[in-house]
Amino acid sequence: MKKLFLTAILTVGAATVQASPQTVTLDVPGMTCAACPITVKTAISKVAGVSKVDVSYEKRQAVVTFDDAKASVQKLTQATENAGYPSSVKR
Repeated sequence: MKKLFLTAILTVGAATVQASPQTVTLDVPGMTCAACPITVKTAISKVAGVSKVDVSYEKRQAVVTFDDAKASVQKLTQATENAGYPSSVKR
């Protein structure tokens, strides 16, 4: 009986902690050449929880899809800054 009760609690607990995919567009104005997006994409891709990254040199932007239980906008902008490309959320 205790095992069944514990299993029920764990199942309910796991169900309430669901991640939600988020998509954010980051402005990355410091990209000055066609090679820059490679560095930006690599840096963002290394953040745990990131599932998709599209970087546009022409728009100076990165569109990032991530799991909000593992990553945050702050972690994404920190990753670009650490790579030498400060970014901010597009407004």
